[in-house]
Amino acid sequence: MQNKGAVKLLAITFAAICLYQLTFTFFTTKVEREARNVAQGDPVVERAYLDSMKNVEIYNFVWLKKYTYQDCKEREINLGLDLKGGMNVVLEIAVEDIIRALAAPQYLSDPVFTSSMDAAKIEKRNSTNDFVDLFADAFEEQNPGAQLAQFFMTPESRGDIDFNTSNDEVVEFLKREAEDAIDNSYNVLRNRIDRFGVVQMNIQRLERQGRILVALPGVKEPERVTKLLTGTANLEFWTTYENVDVWSSIEEANQIIADMSSTSETLEDEASQDTEAEVAVLEESEKEDEEMLLDDERILSDTADLSLLDDSGEADLFGEEEAAFMRDNPLFAVMRPYVNNEGQLIPSAVIGVVELSDTAKVNEYLSIPRVRQLFPADLRFAWHFQGMGEETEFIYLYSLKATRNGQPAMDGKYVTDARTTTDQYTGAFEVSMSMNSEGAKRWANLTRENVQKAIAIVLDGVVYSAPNVNEEIKGGSSSISGNFTQNEATDLANILKSGKMPARARVESSEVIGPSLGAKSVKAGFNSFLIAFVVVLLYMVFYYSRRAGLVADLALIANMFFLIGVLASLQAALTLPGIAGIVLTIGMSVDANVLIYDRIREELAAGKGKKAAIKDGYRNAYSAIIDANVTTFLTALILFFFGTGPIKGFATTLVIGILTSLFSAVILTRLVYERYLEKGWKLTFSTKLTENAFQNTKIKFLDKRKIAYVISGILVAASILSLTFRGLNGGVDFTGGRNYVIEFKEDVDVTQVRELLTDGFGEMPTVITFGQKNAVRVTTKYMIEDERPEADSIIKATMFSSLQSLLGDEVGLNEFVSDQEYIVSAHKVGPTIADDIKRSSVWVVLASLAIIFMYILIRFRNWQYGLGALTALVHDVIIVMGIFSLLSGIMPFSLEIDQAFIAAILTVVGYSINDTVVVFDRIREFLGLHRKRERKEIFNLALNGTLSRTFSTSLSTFVVLLTIFIFGGDVIRGFIFALLIGVVVGTYSSLFIATPVVYDTIRKGETTRVLKGVRKS
Repeated sequence: MQNKGAVKLLAITFAAICLYQLTFTFFTTKVEREARNVAQGDPVVERAYLDSMKNVEIYNFVWLKKYTYQDCKEREINLGLDLKGGMNVVLEIAVEDIIRALAAPQYLSDPVFTSSMDAAKIEKRNSTNDFVDLFADAFEEQNPGAQLAQFFMTPESRGDIDFNTSNDEVVEFLKREAEDAIDNSYNVLRNRIDRFGVVQMNIQRLERQGRILVALPGVKEPERVTKLLTGTANLEFWTTYENVDVWSSIEEANQIIADMSSTSETLEDEASQDTEAEVAVLEESEKEDEEMLLDDERILSDTADLSLLDDSGEADLFGEEEAAFMRDNPLFAVMRPYVNNEGQLIPSAVIGVVELSDTAKVNEYLSIPRVRQLFPADLRFAWHFQGMGEETEFIYLYSLKATRNGQPAMDGKYVTDARTTTDQYTGAFEVSMSMNSEGAKRWANLTRENVQKAIAIVLDGVVYSAPNVNEEIKGGSSSISGNFTQNEATDLANILKSGKMPARARVESSEVIGPSLGAKSVKAGFNSFLIAFVVVLLYMVFYYSRRAGLVADLALIANMFFLIGVLASLQAALTLPGIAGIVLTIGMSVDANVLIYDRIREELAAGKGKKAAIKDGYRNAYSAIIDANVTTFLTALILFFFGTGPIKGFATTLVIGILTSLFSAVILTRLVYERYLEKGWKLTFSTKLTENAFQNTKIKFLDKRKIAYVISGILVAASILSLTFRGLNGGVDFTGGRNYVIEFKEDVDVTQVRELLTDGFGEMPTVITFGQKNAVRVTTKYMIEDERPEADSIIKATMFSSLQSLLGDEVGLNEFVSDQEYIVSAHKVGPTIADDIKRSSVWVVLASLAIIFMYILIRFRNWQYGLGALTALVHDVIIVMGIFSLLSGIMPFSLEIDQAFIAAILTVVGYSINDTVVVFDRIREFLGLHRKRERKEIFNLALNGTLSRTFSTSLSTFVVLLTIFIFGGDVIRGFIFALLIGVVVGTYSSLFIATPVVYDTIRKGETTRVLKGVRKS
């Protein structure tokens, strides 16, 4: 071996760097263990201890540099959400908001502008183009030849847009402004998260315009984080109406809704009559015009739970009196007056108190055109920012008063600072704000004009407080109070200090994993890793003798050490699929050792000495090792660049694992054997049980190819039929929707949970057992199109009310929603991002197949080899997908098609091509060595010559995967099941499909032709 000194230096340096990177994890683990011992199970004490250690030096690196606990924490091995718990969110900045903000105010309601915006939003669901381009295309399609510039000529755009500006130039202007706004949003979000105090956060812009990924491992308050991320910090100050001023309108609205409810029953009874009869009924109703009444009836028909107005239903549920009250007073049944103990209205801007579950119904009632006309044109309704009561079940509804142009009396752009303070009398937390000189003047004028009236402080469309003004306030100071906790007050101050978001940030995709589920995943992942690792180590000693086996084991241990060290140095997050990638790397890294050892055994059998056999064994194995690893490496690279979330975590470990396994198996083992030879130690590469294994096998594979074609044809046909008629069980990654993993204190019946949630959602969710019988996973599309920030809270509240009989009376809404003791995992994928995932997944699979085909074509200089490999890969993919289709709903674990399944498919592709390339490489070699032999004999000889390697690699990989499947936990069981099928099918196809296809497609005249580039051994 040449340059042994340089290789040793490289190995020592590499090991030292990895050791240095891993020491940070050692020291942080030590401090955290001390914190747990001090806390004795109290999380508050544990957190306080760790906070006190942040700036304490705990690591002195060879007296050159000192590191604090915070420094070490930032450099330790990152654990992903599935191992540590936390939150992963994909936000999309609403570019349509940016366009509206850039448009001239007088055109915001223009039909041309609004119709173009609506068309662009519809097209956006099925397109990957920028929203600005979609808007411009919609405008051009609806208004050919029209000028876009007029809509965006404002004082702010002067110099960029005028009457002579072309549409293309306007589009470029909008794109530039949108990018600036998105950059600003990114910076605002980063500032907010920095102030939140999350260690090892990851925030990055994604390729698609407006999307930002935020990963926050270890976060235990997902609801709080969501509010922090999605708030636009749009601060406004509104004057208000008192409830006594509008109460008569509310009473009249209640009567109109009651009358309309009875009218809707009449119309429903007469739905089968002709249109003229329906019009006659409409003309008699309240003497309103036909179009408005039809609109009112449509809204009422869409209102949830109108069945409550049915006599018999109400009698059963509430009794006769309650039923009559709800029928005669539908608005007051869901919105209570804000009154004192004597039943008198309390003068306030609060016009009603509503249960959280009834807010949507109140919104529906108050949006009816006939009802809306009862109130002043400048009145705006707004909800309080949080509920009240022991379980925060109720919420206030406020009446705000707009200015003549429909805007608030003052906005928050004048606020220069915000901080958390406490009330000097009550000690309650509040947020104090300071304004600049211009804001101070406006604030003084506003408060002077509204003495003895309430001014509502509104943030992002919800009221935080509405204090009465006792006198003019000078100096520009103000405060927001609202029964805040310290965290809520701190978050609000941080949002205001970080600045206003230029547009809304919508949650397109989110994943929340509780710490308990993360701890279970760590245990399951570690156990599966340890068991699989030991099994492989023992197998290598058993098959290749004690010394040769221990050298291979040394390479495996070194591979793991280097792999973890590189992950730590790159600050790459280690995820559960990542652990699967590591364990799969163990199985696949055996392949290099197996190829080398089998080659050495062949050279020894040919009569060569140990030194020459080792030298030639390594040299002859290089070609197959390189080809096999390059094809897998290319697949892993595609996963890394095009995948997200679990796919990227899997690909990261696989890419690093392939490189470190090559270094360990090819270079380090060679150094060890050089040392063995220098010392003259005895070396053997087989045991008595295995020395004759697969020696002189003469299986006629090609004679059985037609039988294999028939078997494969049946399997492929059955798979295609199942895929056509049964289809695949698409997960939320591909269909959009929400997944929740809910744990109960006792075992539950899945059917009962499904029925209870069906009653609550109004649609049937998918409910399956998740691991133990006290845990279920709920999949639903309920309210998936709802973009309101509070949508998730509404869904969780609905689940709580539906499942309360199973949870028990001692469990409250806050405990169910916030503690992550019951909802241990939540995953949401919006429809738009689901479409993007589907498109990217298809392209990833096609790209991987194309790249592998091109590599085989270039490497072997013959298209038949590429065709054989591609045929085997398509065969494997179809059968794996077909088995998933056939067994979906039958197996006791989930077989959903999600991003992890795509990772599994591409791993199967990589593994299968690995097997196939090794055989092809041996065929290429034998074509050069045995030019006069028959083509069939050469192919059979190559297949038999690689049978030992095929058996060892396939068996070790299968055992590794089976270990993970059994001990690795429910989160990745479906993923590993796909890999198990893939290993079996891939091994079969490399022997009975890929090579026979090459044999049948090569022309007879090419029987003994040596391929270009084949080097004679």
